[in-house]
Amino acid sequence: MLKNLFIKTEKQKKWLGKLQQFEETFKSRSAEIDELAVFPIENMKDLVGLGYASLTLPSELGGEGFSVYDMVLIQETLASYDANTALSIGWSLGVVGEVFENKLWTDEKLDFFANEVLNGALVNRSVSEAQTGSPTRGGRPGTTAIKKGDTWVINGRKIFTTASPILSYFLTSAWIEEKEKVGFFLINRDVDGVSIEETWDVVSMRGTSSNDLILTNVGVQESDLVELPEFVSGGKINGWLLHIPATYLGVAQAARDYAVQFANTHSPNSLNGPIAQLPNVQQLIGEIDLELTKARFVIYGAASCYDNKATKQLLTNEVSVAKHIVTNSAITIVDKAMRLVGAKSLQRTNPLQRYYRDVRAGLHNPPMDDMTIKKLALTALEEDKNKINKDQ
Repeated sequence: MLKNLFIKTEKQKKWLGKLQQFEETFKSRSAEIDELAVFPIENMKDLVGLGYASLTLPSELGGEGFSVYDMVLIQETLASYDANTALSIGWSLGVVGEVFENKLWTDEKLDFFANEVLNGALVNRSVSEAQTGSPTRGGRPGTTAIKKGDTWVINGRKIFTTASPILSYFLTSAWIEEKEKVGFFLINRDVDGVSIEETWDVVSMRGTSSNDLILTNVGVQESDLVELPEFVSGGKINGWLLHIPATYLGVAQAARDYAVQFANTHSPNSLNGPIAQLPNVQQLIGEIDLELTKARFVIYGAASCYDNKATKQLLTNEVSVAKHIVTNSAITIVDKAMRLVGAKSLQRTNPLQRYYRDVRAGLHNPPMDDMTIKKLALTALEEDKNKINKDQ
């Protein structure tokens, strides 16, 4: 496989080996997860039992201490087994990695949450709302937090709460009027007033159960206000978001593998042998592997630069660029795989039609393509202005 070039450490090999034991099981469940739009609860339980939830928790706190690069590697592999499972647990890995890398909370809260994660807790940020759309576009949340005595009372509705059936905690954004700021509250799913409304009815990533989170007079403690960021969007570069394109890269790999196997085994009676001998089929396979290689070098390059202290400070838009390139390459790869296989790829029993629908979801995960392009342009213009001012 092309991916072998990017496996560098014994720890990576060990965890890829651990994950591999679930390959056939997860793949066998994928069609039903998609067809019935059910959450992959058994897959998630298997992963939690494996210790997967604590992969990105620092080793000094009992976790595996995965870097962004490590996370991308294993998430890509998991997504080639089942995309819904990968994206669902990827959000938790990313949040844990971000929170502990940047020490976003108090030491007491970090220690508490580290123990929760070691015991299998899963978390996701709940930030999107119907009126504001993606928080990366800067909209103020309609969810509110009002202080009453020693308690914060939170009311609101969040959409796109991926992995809602199994999340232990919701890291929820809310507008705090008295502070005139957006804050993030760590809310346990068992608190009174927390409920899930099953609204997820889409054609791609159907099993992520990205339902609505309903908060009705939810009371939390002062210590549960864990973040008061200066900027909710457009702040620090967050390499942990690379779990998103890693998922779609894994789907692309699965589509590629199916297409190559089909080319080697499909032998119509109009040919003396499989279609792999046809120049147009070889052309498509070559183009698929070209896209896959390009995408891999971009995402693993971005992850390596983020993990390296010397280069991390030089990053500007590279994480967003990796997401843009990888997601669009994944769409291209699946499209070419379907062209190779032909009309059979449209059969509901064929996994390619599922891959085709799933990779489209990547366009709507943050950051959006137009925002990435805009930031690249603004960065280029600003750099040129600074150069002119320096020369004057």
